[in-house]
Amino acid sequence: MDYEPHARERMGENAWAYISTGTADERTLRANREAFERLRLQGRVMTDMSGAHTRLTLFGDSFEHPIFLAPVAFHRLVHPDGELATAFGASAIRAGMVVSTSASVPIEQIARQATSPLWFQLYLQYDRIFTQSLVTRAEQAGYRALVLTVDAPVTLRNREQRAGFGLPPGVEAVNLQGMIPPPPPRAEPHESEVFRGLLAGAATWKDIAWLRSITRLPLLLKGIMSPADAARAIAEGVDGIIVSNHGGRALDTAPASIEALPRIAEVVAGRVPILMDGGIRRGSDVLKALALGAKAVLIGRPYIYGLAVGGPVGVAHVVKILRTELEIAMTLTGCANLEAIDRSVIWE
Repeated sequence: MDYEPHARERMGENAWAYISTGTADERTLRANREAFERLRLQGRVMTDMSGAHTRLTLFGDSFEHPIFLAPVAFHRLVHPDGELATAFGASAIRAGMVVSTSASVPIEQIARQATSPLWFQLYLQYDRIFTQSLVTRAEQAGYRALVLTVDAPVTLRNREQRAGFGLPPGVEAVNLQGMIPPPPPRAEPHESEVFRGLLAGAATWKDIAWLRSITRLPLLLKGIMSPADAARAIAEGVDGIIVSNHGGRALDTAPASIEALPRIAEVVAGRVPILMDGGIRRGSDVLKALALGAKAVLIGRPYIYGLAVGGPVGVAHVVKILRTELEIAMTLTGCANLEAIDRSVIWE
């Protein structure tokens, strides 16, 4: 969290309004932190920690630690090299990175920069033919998994609106160039713009089968907060679930991600890997998430703040801090590896 005030100084109010904001009254944004702070850990002593490590395997790839970089749009808002700088920093600390559909650098260039595994985050576009071409590009560039974000077909970010946020010259979603845009809402003044236009092209459950038919990549759904949706996702054949409230940027007054995680883990019952994001600011938060059912976690704003302050070094340093704190928390709770972390580390 020490990076945050320095990042704000460097980012300016326009970028700050976009990166830091939550939806509506930002209650869920705050809840993501507050829920972690309410959880207590059960310390254990004199555990044999010889051979301790934080390694894990996901979808056939090995990772040194369970801290991934979540998809965030427009990294060039905070650093001139954008996602290239992020990928360089992620690779230096061997962190998996999920690249946004709205990246400000072509996904092929990012892939050439990275030496750690990349996943591609997909927003289904109104133009399904273009969407398929995006998936094909990701496959051909060597991305290792497809992450479909499903929780933000519409948004309401008042702080961003009040700040008058706009993309500065030279920053755009370059990977969406050439796409057929959705038609503008055609609602009459007394009709709903949301239902009669803004939802054009939004993902539905039937799209899972379509995505399965066009890609060989493992498919994860990001934005699952309901046990019922988790069960439906598994029934539809997804390979993984990311418990997420979009960093407090989708449905306000939704619970914190860490609060939703245990119920979803109970329904999933180990059938597919679960990841989570939202509110992680300490390595002990990572431990808590793993204890409550996550296989790994994703961070968003923390590494963006690191990118704004220190470029690739800032990204790597943020992950390094979290990994070191995770190792300290594992030591003090008697967990020599990730498999040893379970509900018993949570003080009930």
